[in-house]
Amino acid sequence: MSTNVLRTADGWWVVLGDRAVPVDTKAATTAELIADRDAVRQAALSGEAGTPVADLAALSPVTTPCRVVAQMVNYRSHARDSGFTGDIPPAFFRKASGSVSGPDTAIVRPSHVKFLDYEIELGLVLGAPLPVGTVVEEQDLPSYVAGLVITNDVSAREVQLTKTQFYESKSYPTFTPTGPYLALLEPEDFAHLLDLRLKLSVNGELRQDRTLADMIVRPAQALTLLARFQTLDPGDLLLTGTPGGTALKAPPKPVEKIGALLPPALKWKAFFKSQAKNPHYLRHGDVVTASIATPDGRIDLGAQRTPVADATETEVSRT
Repeated sequence: MSTNVLRTADGWWVVLGDRAVPVDTKAATTAELIADRDAVRQAALSGEAGTPVADLAALSPVTTPCRVVAQMVNYRSHARDSGFTGDIPPAFFRKASGSVSGPDTAIVRPSHVKFLDYEIELGLVLGAPLPVGTVVEEQDLPSYVAGLVITNDVSAREVQLTKTQFYESKSYPTFTPTGPYLALLEPEDFAHLLDLRLKLSVNGELRQDRTLADMIVRPAQALTLLARFQTLDPGDLLLTGTPGGTALKAPPKPVEKIGALLPPALKWKAFFKSQAKNPHYLRHGDVVTASIATPDGRIDLGAQRTPVADATETEVSRT
């Protein structure tokens, strides 16, 4: 069975039901904690009464700086929403680790961003070095992946589309809510990955709901493809793509064909004029709830509850 670990300003905790037991470790980073699995196991078996989880303020269980890499269009349902047909070549992009935030920290919408979108994603946390040239088979996953986290790949769509700039559009501070739990896996847990169900709601309305069976490129293959050019280290984070249901969707084919005939400036102006009528983009005051778990609870990454705030509102609240 997996072991859920929570991080607070006071250190690391093993979560046992609705209570948490402190881990006796000097680990300051996620990589150091992964290397001290014995301390995690001792905490889980300690028999201490612990502290109510509800009384703890969770931070991201993935510490920074670290590498944050993401897969693009990696669920069939998202590919359909995005207008892709046929084979989709695997693609990766980087996010700034400064975008990583806690599971309850507000997502802050920059003042120049009007089209703020959500993308629930399963995050793989590396537990061992992945050198360039590594080939990862399914049976090798436990050797490289230490655990799993919930992530939300928040996206500024007008920056992403008009500038074809994934790095900027997905790297603003608070654009990668992570946690609450780091689920440290045992080798036998990996057989249950495809049962994991990703769910994301906005203000209680379910927007995304798929299992990993909808994935196009699964974790072992993704790590192999990534290792063709990218080294990863313990504590690094790979976001494995999002299912369908995001606010952004491709326009109907006839509209897309007409748009292709327009100069780029006019095309994007027309596109975002139509997107302005879409009520699914995130706005100040919205609350995004995200969870990932298997139906039997064998792996349960907890739940995020992140409010959305405008940058100006956030700045006012700090004065």
